[in-house]
Amino acid sequence: MKSSDMKATLKDGGAVFGFMISAIRNIKWATVLADGGIDFVIIDTEHGQRSREELSDLVTILKAVGVSPIIRIPYPVPHYVAMALDTGADGVLVPYCEDPDVVRHCVSVKRWHPMKGEYLEKAAMTGEFVSQASRDYLDKRHEGHIIIIGIESVPGYRNLDEILAIEGIDGIFIGPNDLSTSLGKPDDYENPEYWEVVDGIIAKSEASGRPVMIHQQNIPDSARAIEAGARFILHCSDSRLLQRQMQSDFTALRKVAEEKLGRSLAMEVEDTVETV
Repeated sequence: MKSSDMKATLKDGGAVFGFMISAIRNIKWATVLADGGIDFVIIDTEHGQRSREELSDLVTILKAVGVSPIIRIPYPVPHYVAMALDTGADGVLVPYCEDPDVVRHCVSVKRWHPMKGEYLEKAAMTGEFVSQASRDYLDKRHEGHIIIIGIESVPGYRNLDEILAIEGIDGIFIGPNDLSTSLGKPDDYENPEYWEVVDGIIAKSEASGRPVMIHQQNIPDSARAIEAGARFILHCSDSRLLQRQMQSDFTALRKVAEEKLGRSLAMEVEDTVETV
């Protein structure tokens, strides 16, 4: 899905679907993703190691097969937003945001890159441009780009109202692992305190017209996120989906072979993919 179509769908109250790329490197994978039933992918560079050349190649082929690429940058630093946009990505996910001023500067880069220095600072803080023509040009240049702000901690949630007041934010991201850890309830996704904060983030974000993305890892949790109001659906990751399908297929094949050979061929399987 094109980023402009994705923005229109979300603005109209609809939902879009995707997953996180944490391990895929070869661009041949893009042809698999083309018929995977997804609208977008989040390419992780917060916890994954990728060169700028690799990102550019992956972004290019994903767009060619109709999957919108969004890059999760390593830190909430404006320079990383510019680097992500320079790959040709449709959007940027800025992780673990707490300071409204940092968010304001990251959003300003998404809106007006490649403007830099004094003029970008002035635009970010006062909205003043050297000319209306320059502003119109930069607005047009980035009208299809998406920026998603990560609210993944108690301080981030505490500052959410001020963050949502910043013009140009397209969505809000919740990282369950980071948020639950910040609440002192690591990975306790049944905890009422965790869901109270999640519900609060969704309510505030939707009221401001920003859809919410929650990175859940299994169908029940992703379904619960949708029921809670998440519309920017981020389900699982490449490595976990692959491992899960391998386990399902080979468990089934082992059962067939057990019946044929009359011996136990069962193997214990577990989720060994790190949540990021």
